[in-house]
Amino acid sequence: MTQVESAVVLLSGGVDSTTALAHTLATGCEVKAAVFVDYGQRHLREWKSAEDVTQLYKVPLLPLNLRAFGASVASVITLSDYEVPPGRYAEHAMGASVIPGRNAVMLSAAAGIAASQGAQALVIAVHAGDRTISTDCQPRFIKAMSSALGLGYGVGLSAPFVHSTKADIVRRGNELGAPLHLTWSCYESGAVHCGRCGTCVERQQAFHMAGVPDPTEYADRDYWWSVCEVTA
Repeated sequence: MTQVESAVVLLSGGVDSTTALAHTLATGCEVKAAVFVDYGQRHLREWKSAEDVTQLYKVPLLPLNLRAFGASVASVITLSDYEVPPGRYAEHAMGASVIPGRNAVMLSAAAGIAASQGAQALVIAVHAGDRTISTDCQPRFIKAMSSALGLGYGVGLSAPFVHSTKADIVRRGNELGAPLHLTWSCYESGAVHCGRCGTCVERQQAFHMAGVPDPTEYADRDYWWSVCEVTA
């Protein structure tokens, strides 16, 4: 997508979306607002991270309530009585965390907010690693949604990291001085990152591969080494 003057950024409070916010601002684009989507996720702790990040950047944070949608779609990240499977994010077991149609619903609703804010674009931080288990993170899906949102709302869809790895994003965030220490990734709702769920493993691996010190506190900091078969 070509350079735009104003945008709304989908912000989960995680590494990817926080870096996307920093990246968008670094291009000189005005970020009119960030949108946090509450779909009934068990890890609602990420909302606090989104608040901390937007306060730092002095960007308004708008909550989008999709709890009714989340409650209607079975997933381990919306059903607190189910155990989140440990292991790598790309493995089959992590398919249980997928919420069918989430990105389509989320993008459609958030594009309406972007249009009402007078923004030219809606920014989403999907990356190459997401598409392994989530078809709605694939480039062809993003392209199709961008076309649909442009026709329906006059808002373009920007996915700056759609061809990037998680490690690429960590490097970019580090280059921009993004507050990665404020971000939250864990699917559990503990006081600190569990270190064992797919998103924790993916997070630790990304920081390692990026060569960037990981500022995160984990309940189990060593688990990911054995799962990913990484050597120091």
